[in-house]
Amino acid sequence: MERCVVKVRRVRGGDQNLPCYMTVHAAGMDLCADLVDDLVLNPGERKLVPTGLAIALPDGFEAQIRPRSGLALKHGIALVNSPGTIDPDYRGEIGVILINHGSEPFVVRRGERIAQMVFAPFARAELVEVDELDETARGEGGFGHTGR
Repeated sequence: MERCVVKVRRVRGGDQNLPCYMTVHAAGMDLCADLVDDLVLNPGERKLVPTGLAIALPDGFEAQIRPRSGLALKHGIALVNSPGTIDPDYRGEIGVILINHGSEPFVVRRGERIAQMVFAPFARAELVEVDELDETARGEGGFGHTGR
């Protein structure tokens, strides 16, 4: 398991929870909502939820913001852009765009775990333009070409 050191800053000061791993083998740290007042997310509605945190990632790492499966299953709450990507040169507050796919309004409260953050190394590609690509057994098959 690769480790990286990530610096974190509380954007507005305060005492909100820092992200943490909930189990010893968890891949993602839970991110919490940093709200003054409760936020109501009506069915079909999406809103940006602040976390109150900014991070500094080491070069070669990204942070992926992913939905929490329990919120999705129990309430229909998901992330609009999933996963969201935080680049190593971004220093602003982490915001989470939640959407309510459920049939009931969902209330987000201060300190509620709303997403998870996974750290991953990445590669920067060098694109080389060519006239033709190598042939493969799959070819151009996609979007269900192997079955349902």
